[in-house]
Amino acid sequence: MRLDKYLKLTRLIKRRTVANEACDADRVLVNGKVARASLAVKEGDIIEINLGSRPLRVKVLKVSEYVTKDDAPTCYQILE
Repeated sequence: MRLDKYLKLTRLIKRRTVANEACDADRVLVNGKVARASLAVKEGDIIEINLGSRPLRVKVLKVSEYVTKDDAPTCYQILE
C-alpha cells in the first residue's frame, strides 16, 4: 500500500493530500530515510512524521486496504 494512503487510512494524517504534501516536503521518514508518497509500506516499517511541535514515531503492525475508525489504532504502535 502507498505511504500516503496508509497515513490517511490509519488516521495518522487527516487527508491524503496533506500526507502527500508532507512527503514532498521531506517531513516523513520510513526506516530513517526520507520517503516519497508512493513508497510501499510493509509490516515492521518505522514511520516518523515531523509535523507540528513534536515528531511522531510509529511501527506498522498491519497493512489493510480497508480500516474502520475504531480499528485504525490497531494498525500501528506508537514508539515515542
